[in-house]
Amino acid sequence: MGDREQGVLTVRSRVRGDLEVLRRRWLPTMGPVKESKLSDYKFRARAPKAAVASAFALAIEDISYQNFKSEVGRSQGHAREALYGRVWAELTALQR
Repeated sequence: MGDREQGVLTVRSRVRGDLEVLRRRWLPTMGPVKESKLSDYKFRARAPKAAVASAFALAIEDISYQNFKSEVGRSQGHAREALYGRVWAELTALQR
């Protein structure tokens, strides 16, 4: 039986710590983080769909910064900020 039939979502991440922060701050009902070397996203965890919706609403309420990339630099380091900046620059091609 798949996620849809079970009423859950699989939350995927390339960084285990991002899922751990999600669980700690907003989604305590999320299941264990599973690691797979064969998947495009190395880390995955499952949670009830309604709980994910509530968690994202809480996360949005917690936004207090003016600039996302600057906040990433402050809270997660300048190397990650630079990486996000490169992704941002690449995605500007979609606007053209």
